Amino acid sequence: GADISKAAAGRALDAFTDSVTAALKDGDQVALVGFGTFSVRERSARSGRNPQTGETIQISAAKVPSFKAGKALKDACN
Repeated sequence: GADISKAAAGRALDAFTDSVTAALKDGDQVALVGFGTFSVRERSARSGRNPQTGETIQISAAKVPSFKAGKALKDACN
């Protein structure tokens, strides 16, 4: 393990997530070499189904956060 307190690790993680969130809001992507890339993708409008009523509903287009794992992360999982 790393020689860092839980409080310091928490602050570092909060700073990281705040930075990634701000970049994605601005339309930028965040690439961490070997780990992966955070980006925003456009999800097109589609029809879905209300699970409670079975009724068909329209789901509007949306921007959604996306993460694509890098080669080193994929290799570490296998």
